[in-house]
Amino acid sequence: MTQQLNAAVIGVGAMGANHARVYARMPTTNLVAVADLDPDICDRVARTYKATAYSDYRHMLESEKLDLVTIALPTHLHCQAALETMAAGIHTFVEKPLADSVAHARTMIDASHEHEILLGVGHIERYNPAVIALKQRLETGQLGKIYQIHARRVGPFPPRIQDVGVVFDLATHELNVMEYLAGTGIQSISAEVKRTLHNDHEDLVSGIVRLEDDIVGVLDINWLTPTKIRQLSILGEQGMFLVNYLTQELWFYENRSAQDRWDGLATVGVSEGSVIKYELERVEPLRAELEAFVDAAINGYNGLVNGEEGLRAVYLAEQMLRASRERKVVTLPPYKPIPALTRAASSNGSKR
Repeated sequence: MTQQLNAAVIGVGAMGANHARVYARMPTTNLVAVADLDPDICDRVARTYKATAYSDYRHMLESEKLDLVTIALPTHLHCQAALETMAAGIHTFVEKPLADSVAHARTMIDASHEHEILLGVGHIERYNPAVIALKQRLETGQLGKIYQIHARRVGPFPPRIQDVGVVFDLATHELNVMEYLAGTGIQSISAEVKRTLHNDHEDLVSGIVRLEDDIVGVLDINWLTPTKIRQLSILGEQGMFLVNYLTQELWFYENRSAQDRWDGLATVGVSEGSVIKYELERVEPLRAELEAFVDAAINGYNGLVNGEEGLRAVYLAEQMLRASRERKVVTLPPYKPIPALTRAASSNGSKR
């Protein structure tokens, strides 16, 4: 018989409502409660999934026997809520970014260790089948030496996000993915930000990072583009990989000059070769992410994106804002990304 854990969600706005849906439909979880200050939203989600609605999450923690909880509140509220859920002995999953500062993130990690509670962080792109398949292919050496990682995450302005700008809200995705794919740490950061529509925070950032092994990372991120684009490319000696996060597609553009080396003769240059689209099984990354969280709660840590990785993303975001503010290249101490186990994805290829 499948073991079921009692789950709840604190904050059921746009992202939190999706967490509630997934918990309600997974065979390993039973969504028992949701909490939100907005009574209409809270009641609607609770009725939809036959859960109990609470206007105060503290009342929920006192009234319900919970094994798991997702915190999907505004970023500045993550720390206090997580400290209370972990003190109550509940495995806690916090939507990205983990916290609004390195200090708060460290406090949350300390609490998870003190209470021996699992702390997961919602870096959802790590569960995208295209990213997983790309990681596997990079580890086989298919691309050879990596030259550049270019991330583009742009779209319309979201009025619901008021407490952080694009660096904390969006760049944390790409900074985490860059280190994960490269398997090395970011050594330096420079950035320019711009505030156009947001009242208090930046809504555009252009950043350049340098990772170990002489890899250059480029970030193009904003809330000013009238269409949603989520793409990442990795350029190397054998060609270029291209990921479309939204469609979960992975393409490889071969460098024919690199492929045509023979008898010790190295052809110099770059030329257009075959284009390969890999056939991947599409999954909902949020469900895959929460399945990993539940499995970790039942069986022990399994490579889930944890508090330490969440802290690293917050630290990099702080340093990116510092680089912008001080108008200089910020040099970072050495860092080695934590090896992560992730859900496998099909990676059969077809040429066209």
